[in-house]
Amino acid sequence: MADMGNRWEDLRKQARQLENEIDLKLVSFSKLGTSYSHSDYGSESSPLMQRSSSEHMFDTMAMEIEQLLSKLQETNDRMADYTQNIGTNSPSAALLHTLQRHRDILQDYSHEFQKTRTNITALREREDLLGSVHRDINAYKNSSGLNRRTDLYLKENEHIRNSDRLIDDQISVAIATKENMQSQKKMLGGITQRMNSLANRFPVINNLIQKINLRKRRDTIILASVIATCTILLMLYAFH
Repeated sequence: MADMGNRWEDLRKQARQLENEIDLKLVSFSKLGTSYSHSDYGSESSPLMQRSSSEHMFDTMAMEIEQLLSKLQETNDRMADYTQNIGTNSPSAALLHTLQRHRDILQDYSHEFQKTRTNITALREREDLLGSVHRDINAYKNSSGLNRRTDLYLKENEHIRNSDRLIDDQISVAIATKENMQSQKKMLGGITQRMNSLANRFPVINNLIQKINLRKRRDTIILASVIATCTILLMLYAFH
């Protein structure tokens, strides 16, 4: 019977030791969640090594707490087996109360662990989402700035090509005008040669042309004299 009592005390001692370890681990686990909420985990400014370290710490602590909870569950099961196998007598109220107390502590720790892990996981997902959105926004801004610069370069290039086309058009017009004037010059030269040839062949026509030119000059001189006289008379009349 003394051995049975020692076994019960050993189980209680082991249960309390596991509970103390779990309690310390849960405090550290909760602090890890607080550090997540105060860190810029999802942004580009957060170093990649720091993110990996935080994720590794989270996974490691979660695994350690799960193992401790599993050990505490096994200890509680062995304590329950002890209460059922202590003999023909029914277990005392003190033993049952102690067993229920350890079960309640295990349940409370399990709930606290699940709640903290869920909160940290949700926070990580939110930070990852915000970081992804932030990176997408920065990428869009950088892409927009690059697109604006590209558009400016394309517009400038288009203006240069338009200027080149205008210059080419002006050069084409100048060349066409030059060719037209050269053609007219050749045509007038041909007419002059024909007129000289006709004048040389027909002296009478040559004399007639010279008389026409002399009369034209005389008419021009007479007209100029009349205009000059009228102008002088008008000026004299105006000053008087």
